[in-house]
Amino acid sequence: MSITASMVKELRERTGAGMMECKKALVETGGDIEAAIEFLRKSGQAKADKKAGRTAAEGRVVIRTSADGKKAAMVEVNCETDFVASDDNFTRFAEAVAQLVLENQPSDLDNLLAAPLDDDSVEEVRKGLVAKIGENITVRRFELLDISGVPGQYLHGNRIGVLVDLEGGSAELAKDIAMHVAASKPVCVSAEQVDPELIEKEKAIFRAQAEESGKPAEIIEKMISGRVNKFLKEITLLGQPFVKNPDETIEKLLNREKAKVVRFVRLEVGEGIEKKNENFAEEVMAQVKGN
Repeated sequence: MSITASMVKELRERTGAGMMECKKALVETGGDIEAAIEFLRKSGQAKADKKAGRTAAEGRVVIRTSADGKKAAMVEVNCETDFVASDDNFTRFAEAVAQLVLENQPSDLDNLLAAPLDDDSVEEVRKGLVAKIGENITVRRFELLDISGVPGQYLHGNRIGVLVDLEGGSAELAKDIAMHVAASKPVCVSAEQVDPELIEKEKAIFRAQAEESGKPAEIIEKMISGRVNKFLKEITLLGQPFVKNPDETIEKLLNREKAKVVRFVRLEVGEGIEKKNENFAEEVMAQVKGN
């Protein structure tokens, strides 16, 4: 059967695949459009599986909030390069996933990936995008926040996102707190929320350092206590100096404004992902020698 330009055009419109891929699929399936779509889906899945092991540490964070401001969703979607992170297809996918999280309130990542999106599942759409763009793409994580008070949010470019639930205060204060969290990376709101195991680990480090000083035991205990207190101030929101006014801690700011941070969440693109260091010149030379 002769493969016409109109057949290729229709298949491209229905699948988003490249012209040559569409023509190949139609040739392989004898011009059967539906069979060609299935062929492309299988081909796309194979490409996605092949790329699945490649490090995806770039991407974007997207925030979506409900009209009444009572619910907020934040999603991190990853790719391999910052170039693709700005691609319209990738951006639309990340935004659609964030909206889906807001509307469907999935319980976990598996539940999200199985959710319907564009007449398919999120996972199938992701695989199709991998085939189309040519990079590994992952929906890495998401956060959902039920807002009981004043909502605050901040996006630093497309790489860092913060959501805040503020009791009392104002929208301006909530945004300032969100900006501070983006910049200062607190672990939690207060010292009471810090994992006891983390404190004990730091104490052990401080003790080993203090004992090398040769000072009496009671002095060493005071040194350890002082260092632990300093550590807690550094990693907790309330103990940190406010980025817009370092002379005032967040705790003092909130007390002055008669406000309280109920909860915050922060996502940063690629956080915790070990990036592979690649030398582009060496990579090109390796390909040249291989050919």
